[in-house]
Amino acid sequence: MGTMRVSHAPQLTVEMTTGGAVRPGTELKHLAWLAAPIIAVNLGNVLIGLVDHAVVGRLGEIEFGAVGLGDAVYFSVTIIGLGIMLGLDPLIAQAIGADEPRRARRLYWQGLYIALLVGAPLTIMTLGVITAMSWVGIEEPTVRHMAPYVYARLPSLIPFLMFVGSRSYLQAHEITRPIVIGVILANAANLPASWLLVFGDAGLARLGLPALGVPALGTAGAGLASTAAVLVQLLILLVVVGRVAVPAGEPVRRPEAGLIWRALKLGAPMGLQLLAEVGVFFAVGVLMGNIGSAALAGHNAALKLASTTFMVPLGIGAAAAVRVGHAVGRGDVAGTRLAGAVAIVSGACVMVFGALAFVLFPGSLAAILSDRPTVIAAAVPLILIAAVFQVSDGIQAVAFGALRGAGDTRFPMWANVVGHYLIGLPLGIGLAFGLGLFAAGLWWGLSAGLTAVAVALTVRFLWVSARPVERV
Repeated sequence: MGTMRVSHAPQLTVEMTTGGAVRPGTELKHLAWLAAPIIAVNLGNVLIGLVDHAVVGRLGEIEFGAVGLGDAVYFSVTIIGLGIMLGLDPLIAQAIGADEPRRARRLYWQGLYIALLVGAPLTIMTLGVITAMSWVGIEEPTVRHMAPYVYARLPSLIPFLMFVGSRSYLQAHEITRPIVIGVILANAANLPASWLLVFGDAGLARLGLPALGVPALGTAGAGLASTAAVLVQLLILLVVVGRVAVPAGEPVRRPEAGLIWRALKLGAPMGLQLLAEVGVFFAVGVLMGNIGSAALAGHNAALKLASTTFMVPLGIGAAAAVRVGHAVGRGDVAGTRLAGAVAIVSGACVMVFGALAFVLFPGSLAAILSDRPTVIAAAVPLILIAAVFQVSDGIQAVAFGALRGAGDTRFPMWANVVGHYLIGLPLGIGLAFGLGLFAAGLWWGLSAGLTAVAVALTVRFLWVSARPVERV
């Protein structure tokens, strides 16, 4: 297939006032232009998971909690690979900012090789985690419904990492429309596929449709539908990346150990950082399983809702990584600081609306995911606690993106370890089992940990951006 140029917005430059000061309003417009489609994609991907959870929620409380725990197992391992792939963000964005499109394409190919290198051992690791579930006190029925779901999702692990690398490349070029189209198509196929695979012909009968001879796969059906959704999005991005024109020169597709190592050095701390963040939620899920199936199901519902609002600042953070990376690439000190600062403030502001929704409509939001009164009753108190940490969660997500664009990946890792494991988790365990607050106590601990991380990352970015930032 020959290459053709994909049209996209030109590189956005920072406007200056007559006095030489950077205009925050202009940066905000640029940030919003880039972040909006990324947020749409993030929410679209969450919608895929929400649909699967909502469909499985009609099977029963145990199945619903099992899929939530299986989702946590899958992402607790996959997040390591995601973080490693995010090491491409500053490298590619800074290359584009320095007007080096061929280097950006070479980095993209190294990312695909990295996806293969890390995907295989992560798949094996996931299988090991499933085996260990019965050893940590999770009830046998929960494990029995969880394992098929994770097995069905595992084939999507490597394609998901390739998708992340392709998305990083296109975002750095500010080509976002195909990413949005991909997630729309994936969602259009996911609901009917999930319903059919989970319930089989019984699901068709509920809708008054004739039988097709499809067996009911239960939780495994939801996993298969999610895997198919990832493959649809990856294929679309691969086609679009292939159509982005690159100037002639040396081959860009061959593996280059130096570039792979550089990306791994940047990405490995991010993988560990994301593992620390997701791992603490996974640990809380395990503790919820020890409290009981109702607590686990309520935790799952509240976590899904909090994860949905989190997609907004996560998208702003991805845009911040691009904007900060571009500024670093062109040697713009003021632009670097402004890009991160505007993004962090924007992330805090938008999460106020998430907090208000959680305070005003906790029961209605929980009912979207399950029609079981016990699940809704267990979820509502946790949703109200989630309202408290919405702003902190937004700030830490965006500040992480800004630091990523500057190539600073080690500090966020340590900030998450300290915030979650030395502050949040011990406090949550003490409140839950020491003071008898149980599920609510664990979530108050999560809130404290996220707040500590948000403060640390914001202060770090302000310190880093106070001086010229070297390219990575």
